[in-house]
Amino acid sequence: ETILARVLRKVAADYDVILVDCQPSLGLLTVNALTAAHGVLIPLECEFFALRGVALLVETIDKVRDRLNPAIELDGVLATMYDPRTLHSREVLERVVEAFGDDVLETVIGRTVKFPDASVSGMPITEFAPEHAAAQAYLRLARELVARGAVA
Repeated sequence: ETILARVLRKVAADYDVILVDCQPSLGLLTVNALTAAHGVLIPLECEFFALRGVALLVETIDKVRDRLNPAIELDGVLATMYDPRTLHSREVLERVVEAFGDDVLETVIGRTVKFPDASVSGMPITEFAPEHAAAQAYLRLARELVARGAVA
């Protein structure tokens, strides 16, 4: 559980922020990332089944905090793939806010075809379509995380 933390300690001084993107599973790789992390940003697809996954992740974070990394904090829950035109997305976001309160970030990442287009081109959305609402949302997210003190 501590291999990643040991490796990152050797290079941490060289970086302002190190982001570790994990797959949506709770295996050993995720536990390694949580053990090495100072904070966790939980992206949550606005789908009901995703809510169950977040509950399991929060339990895992609590276990890691108790056993391996007492300093880990929840930096926020980020609503993603949000479509304000659907009742389903709106209801999921409402439930997330009920469950996580102030931990839910104000920034919401909307659903758009620009994300797969950017992936196919091998570019981040902020370079592929910098003026698009999705790119602007990620810039707002960065500002919000800095304002919350999640990143310096």
